[in-house]
Amino acid sequence: MTSLAATCPTCGRPGTPIVYRDLDGPIDLVCSEGHQWRAAGRAGWAPYASPTAVEHDETTPTEAMDVSKDGRTWRIGTASDVAWLAGRTTQGLSVTTAIPPVFEAYGTFHRPEGVEYHAHERAVIDELVSCTPDQPWWLGFLDTGAHDVVFPCAARVSLYGDWSYVLVQAGPEQALTWRVGHMRGGDGALPDLFFPADRSWLVSALWDDTWTDIGASGAVLTALRRNPLVNARLVGPDEDACPPGLTRD
Repeated sequence: MTSLAATCPTCGRPGTPIVYRDLDGPIDLVCSEGHQWRAAGRAGWAPYASPTAVEHDETTPTEAMDVSKDGRTWRIGTASDVAWLAGRTTQGLSVTTAIPPVFEAYGTFHRPEGVEYHAHERAVIDELVSCTPDQPWWLGFLDTGAHDVVFPCAARVSLYGDWSYVLVQAGPEQALTWRVGHMRGGDGALPDLFFPADRSWLVSALWDDTWTDIGASGAVLTALRRNPLVNARLVGPDEDACPPGLTRD
């Protein structure tokens, strides 16, 4: 029987502890719909991490909004949804330039030579789905001015070097079908940044990189590495993240 402390106060669904949380913050819970609340004994609502990690301006929304697509509404993310990530990455050439140093393992992946984009990206998503409990995913589309952000009129959140992203709560199928073209290849569809509601992994491709970085558990990285269509490799947190055979622009 689910205790009241583990029942979502918004929708009544069972909640589970998030995998990644602010080490100085409360122990928060999340339900399958992505609603968040404080653990038992802690009154009130709280974000996963301190919102002071992000500076708010006219492009950084502080209240959630909805957009319409495919006959339904989708939630646009706010600064609080990425506060656990904002300001937590490092500068330099390592994988932690894209991924905060909070995960068990790190890696990179990119499309293998001779493999079509749709096959490579479907393999990536299929492996992540197989390792992740059913829940919403956050999809982030980097606004480069030259690539599709899916919802061009939506408010942005700011990450990394003050880059603007459209962040939307959706799922794996939307990650594969919504976008038309990305900065890593004209036929690619994947978001530039995405992670599940429990933050058990993070996928992020930086503006100038032709590969994608990931932070996750060792089990997730093992699953990705076993699939030749994913073309993943392990990277140490202090190593140069650039895969062999690729170069930085």
